[in-house]
Amino acid sequence: MRVFSSLIDQSEVMNVLQEAIKSAHNQGDQTQGMTHAWLFTGPPGSGRSNAAIAFAAALVCKDGGCSNCVDCMATITNSHADVELIKTEGLSIKIDEIRELISRASWAPSVASWRVVVIKDADRLTDSAANALLKVIEDPGLRTVWLLCAPTLTDVLPTIRSRCRHLSLHTPSVKAVAKLLIERDQISKELAEFAARTSQGHIGIAKHLATNQQSRDNRLATLKLPLTIKSIPTAYKAAEILVNSAKAQAEADAEKRDESELVNLKQGWGSTGSKMASGGAKAIKELEKEQKTRGTRMVRDYLDRALLDLATLYRDVLMVQSSSVENLINQDMENEIIKIASSTTESKTLLKIQAILRARVNLSHSSATLLTVESLMLELKD
Repeated sequence: MRVFSSLIDQSEVMNVLQEAIKSAHNQGDQTQGMTHAWLFTGPPGSGRSNAAIAFAAALVCKDGGCSNCVDCMATITNSHADVELIKTEGLSIKIDEIRELISRASWAPSVASWRVVVIKDADRLTDSAANALLKVIEDPGLRTVWLLCAPTLTDVLPTIRSRCRHLSLHTPSVKAVAKLLIERDQISKELAEFAARTSQGHIGIAKHLATNQQSRDNRLATLKLPLTIKSIPTAYKAAEILVNSAKAQAEADAEKRDESELVNLKQGWGSTGSKMASGGAKAIKELEKEQKTRGTRMVRDYLDRALLDLATLYRDVLMVQSSSVENLINQDMENEIIKIASSTTESKTLLKIQAILRARVNLSHSSATLLTVESLMLELKD
């Protein structure tokens, strides 16, 4: 089983990458098949970062990505000496991080033929960080390859994307995702098909839904919220419930992790009781600031997922209003969907879908979370 087998339903991208690997290993220098900078784009769950990591593993593997050797396994687990994986759980990647990265990227490979840098969230680069990265992509090292990942081309500076070879990934089919869950994770056929369908082809979310009952319960509770909105007070209450649910999920995910990070940092600074080496207090303050930023992003990510679920609900309503009950995403709520469809018009349903999508954009622009969701729930009431 080779590293590219992790790419689901992406045959065209696999073919391009495999040709690049042949070129890189056979000729060693950049050719039309192999270049120094790549940009992987695709919607969430398409596997763009998986493609970049698989490509990195194949570049440092002597066998072009066997998935079994030390180089492949070290790359996949983010422990290879010549592969840098940059990702952020905060709101942005700042210039100081990129400057440090550029310095390390200039080193010659230590054990492999290439030094590879993977930036999983290139869309989160600040303007100054993106400009710093542009300079090194314009004048790359001979043995350094840059792999950038972003949702769309427009999420990256035009000057950066013009210097990268672009690969576009698409959302895997529901059938392909279900097949993966059944074969790789031993999920039952019924549950795999449910998870693949409701996740809309997002591999990570599909697995989480298939293996986590609480996640399935949270999704169902979100979908039932519009049914509770009968007045302005109930709209505000629905918004409060949705935001509090996102915060609770984020806090549950962060609690153990934050505590573990703090303990490890204190140990690293030689903490003994109330005493700590000079500089330790500042390091702890910076970690707590980073954890707070990460927590904010996690809340927004959970809210964004909830809004996508709501959008699928009204998509199904629109399908029923168009006299089509086949291929509903939320088949477990078919009765409720039919009831909503009979109580409103197609034009109003479209307006609600637009309101949900507008709320997602506003949240991505750091608008006030509760006010944004309250405004949405009022629109869903009407």
